[in-house]
Amino acid sequence: MLRIRQFFLICSGAHLPLLRRAPSELNKYAGIGATVFFTGLMAALSGGYALWTVFRNPWSTLGFAIVWGLMIFNLDRYIVSSMKKRERFSQELWMATPRILLALLIAVVISKPLELQIFDKEIRAELVIMEQQKFKTQEDRLKERFQGRTDELKGRLATLSGEIAAQSARRDTLLLLAQQEADGTGGSRVKNLGPIYKAKKADADSATAALAALQSRYAALLRDQAAQDSTVAAAVTQLERSGLDGFAARLDALGRLTGASQPIRWANWFIMLLFIAIETAPVFVKLISPRGPYDDLLEQHEYAFVVHRKERKETLELDSEDRLARRRARGGERAKQPQL
Repeated sequence: MLRIRQFFLICSGAHLPLLRRAPSELNKYAGIGATVFFTGLMAALSGGYALWTVFRNPWSTLGFAIVWGLMIFNLDRYIVSSMKKRERFSQELWMATPRILLALLIAVVISKPLELQIFDKEIRAELVIMEQQKFKTQEDRLKERFQGRTDELKGRLATLSGEIAAQSARRDTLLLLAQQEADGTGGSRVKNLGPIYKAKKADADSATAALAALQSRYAALLRDQAAQDSTVAAAVTQLERSGLDGFAARLDALGRLTGASQPIRWANWFIMLLFIAIETAPVFVKLISPRGPYDDLLEQHEYAFVVHRKERKETLELDSEDRLARRRARGGERAKQPQL
């Protein structure tokens, strides 16, 4: 247990020899160090998960997670250790503001990948919908390239269909007239196969031939349309249908979910606020905690260092002035000596 507390004290960034002289402060700084450590641990998990969704490589994911966690741990440790208690709270707050803003930024960066993991099932369902919409958009854009030719074929088929219907009706009428002329139920009312019948039969045969020509053209257009449909189908089949499972796609899916569902939006905010509270906790603990013995010892230590530095500087300046004065004195004596 003592070793664990010692480790957390190191994580807090406190000066351990001075902290041991203030035993009442040990628990406070151990708690601050534990918060810093677990924030770095969560950052490692968050960064590792974010990289895993992109590369799916366990070794690179592990390496990045360790580096990212250590970087966040070092930043938090620096933020906490660089905050010092002052005599006035306003001065402390002013000095802590940049550190609080940095802690907020770190909290947002850490929380986002973990939010993606928490809402993983909902995000996967939304990704399926996004994939379908993406494929539908790709197909629509592809079909637009062939739409002109397709519309042309459909228009010609519709025109020919109308012409075939009209020509079929005309042929049927001419055949009926020829038949009535042959059996005497119409026309001249004389049952015969004479010149009038032959003329009407020739008109009917001509109409039949014209109808066959139209039907042949219609069949050719149907073959062209089938070939066009096959070309479009083959182009659609060749479309790249890669699944959406990247980090950016998951962020987009989470944004769509939070925009469409109020409970998910509130849950998303609460998770982010939780990480912000965890990340800024060490800063606020240092900010709102009363001035303790460790702060006095640290201030005395720093003041002694400043005084020693000033004394050392003054000593060096005096030594320099003394050496310069002696050099000037030696130079004056040499000038007074008579030259032989």
